Amino acid sequence: MSKVIVESLVYHLAGKTYESRLVYEPGALGRPGLVMAPNWMGIAEGAERIAKEVAEQGYVVLLADLYGQSIRPSNADEAGAAMMPLKNDRAELRKRMQEALAQLLGQSKALLAPGKAATFGFCFGGCCALELARSGADLRAAVSFHGTLDTPNPDDAKNIKGSVLVLHGASDPLVPKDQLPAFEAEMNAAKVDWQLLSYGGAVHSFTDPGANVPGKMQYDRRTAERAFRSMHNLLSEVFHP
Repeated sequence: MSKVIVESLVYHLAGKTYESRLVYEPGALGRPGLVMAPNWMGIAEGAERIAKEVAEQGYVVLLADLYGQSIRPSNADEAGAAMMPLKNDRAELRKRMQEALAQLLGQSKALLAPGKAATFGFCFGGCCALELARSGADLRAAVSFHGTLDTPNPDDAKNIKGSVLVLHGASDPLVPKDQLPAFEAEMNAAKVDWQLLSYGGAVHSFTDPGANVPGKMQYDRRTAERAFRSMHNLLSEVFHP
């Protein structure tokens, strides 16, 4: 039975209260820290489940509250209303991700391995993970699961300090096809250590067991398992070279 627990971590940024989740095994010493950016539903049961599963692999995970303590979407309309202002204001999005990373690194409940931090995210959260890396945060890796790849400031890729892994559904209709070559060009121009894995037949939200809109957003167990395995392989590589 897992000893991983989930605790609230409340903090403030620009006068607004946020309540993230710290997921860790009490008493474990010197584990790498990961900031997890959830999909557009924010802090929710499914996101906490993923955070726990990842933490069980030997990490301390901070499930980031990107909307604020009072905003917990219950449907797609509410999620879209919470997400779009951040997607349209990448500077603010980066600030919230940077603060989540600062909270992870500054908390005293779980002892972290010095200098070993990374980020990962899903859908909207994948975009968030990439933007945190582009901001110049001190990260060993940034991983995006079925996230959008565009950014208003592609030159900021030069700020990326770690490896980048994009896990993409080859048939995803919600990530425009032209974003892929643009992302590759962005990464190459900045000489980033990057990978883009494109999974045949997979669409958006392939890691979400609740996704069931055929041809658009649909869970794919095999692809999800492959994608998580790829993330864990990269994290093992960058944290234990």
